[in-house]
Amino acid sequence: MQTTNDFNKILKERRSIKRYDPTVKISREEMEEILTVATTAPSSVNMQPWRFLVIESDEAKAQLAELAKFNSTQVETSAAIIAVFGDVQNVEYFDEIYDKAVEVGYMPQDVKDNIKQAFSSYFETISNEDMKDVVLIDGGLVSMQIMLAARAYGYDTNPIGGYEKEKVTEVFGMDKERHVPVMLISIGKAVDEGHPSVRLPINRVAEWK
Repeated sequence: MQTTNDFNKILKERRSIKRYDPTVKISREEMEEILTVATTAPSSVNMQPWRFLVIESDEAKAQLAELAKFNSTQVETSAAIIAVFGDVQNVEYFDEIYDKAVEVGYMPQDVKDNIKQAFSSYFETISNEDMKDVVLIDGGLVSMQIMLAARAYGYDTNPIGGYEKEKVTEVFGMDKERHVPVMLISIGKAVDEGHPSVRLPINRVAEWK
């Protein structure tokens, strides 16, 4: 696929695609590159709570198609579906993330220690419902970056919210107490250019005080 670094082109030519060329596949290496770029997204306390399940085998896609409601065509024709989840127990990765930041010189040890002390009570007292809100926001941020990164690599995508979330979590072996479904993202090569869509003017959606 032809890649591009033209950010305006990536933004303005992204389309929500419903049908893909089923002969186009995405290699593991290229998918990892797309996801790696996407994970530069911001997250609360840099805890990076996003977890990805790449559903690409015929067997797995057939299982998912039954749970995708009116989105089965996307599942069946796409190169893959990326199921995005939010990990409500993301604090377990705190030391791994911040120790690496110290190791590569992004921060001194005392700064890491101060951050851990400052947020320890936050992680100890935050409710599960409030943490769900946090990971849904962070999951939305990384999902948009997946779609933009995919476009930069020459692929097309579509975000999918209409699917049986709890059943998908169970069928694919995710911990339903830990992993909150955010969305599915179909990815592949569109069979057409997709349809442009109208956006409300800024003076209808923004105001200044």
